Amino acid sequence: MKCTTGLSAHQFAELTQWISQSKPLHTIPAILGVAGSLQATLIYLRHNLPQAVIGELLGVSQPTVSRAVKTLTELVTRALDGYLITAEEVAPGCDYVLDGTLIPCWSWKAHPELWSGKHKRTGLNVQVLVTPAGRLVWVSDPCPGSTHDVAALDASGLLEDLDVSGWVADKGYIGRGMITPPRKPAGKKLSDTAKKVSRSINRVRYIVEQVNAHIKTWKILKEDYRRPLNTFPQTITATLLLYTYTTTP
Repeated sequence: MKCTTGLSAHQFAELTQWISQSKPLHTIPAILGVAGSLQATLIYLRHNLPQAVIGELLGVSQPTVSRAVKTLTELVTRALDGYLITAEEVAPGCDYVLDGTLIPCWSWKAHPELWSGKHKRTGLNVQVLVTPAGRLVWVSDPCPGSTHDVAALDASGLLEDLDVSGWVADKGYIGRGMITPPRKPAGKKLSDTAKKVSRSINRVRYIVEQVNAHIKTWKILKEDYRRPLNTFPQTITATLLLYTYTTTP
């Protein structure tokens, strides 16, 4: 169960029960039911397998898997609402580590704004906030991949009414009041002291980079997303909620 769906047997049963209490359920494929549709959706999100392959594994057609994924992605988001907080709910007076990451997707010709010059691929940019202990706290709404990290952060509203002087981030966030590595002076090298400071900050920053890597063990967030673009934000949300659900003690 854990290897195929990312959830323990207990978590799967609990989530199935929560979803069963949702309405409407009439769009769930009858041949799979709630549990089978949830299983198909979790396999898809965890491994990013072609839907035809998932259908073969479960003994149903690809269109059936497609309907299950569409419906259950929404129902999972509803069932786990509250496992991620909004920007307004981030606790003040705490130290956090911040970074942006790109969630890759298919290169749609009609959407050049998805191209990230930094990452040299298309996708959506999300901002990720974690505690120094590595607990995921908050993730921004997705922005087009062309959006710079600091612009995505500003658009999120996270910095409003919060003291960020104890937060740690990379050089892309210079000017927002956080602890960032020293910028290299024009035409000069960093001093030995500045290099030590930079190494110290980067050791802390590694925490959020590690969380981003763990998040992307859900392969739908690591490999190119190929369903319709308008379904991508909700898929990201559902997967992040599942990650938080499975990692919350």
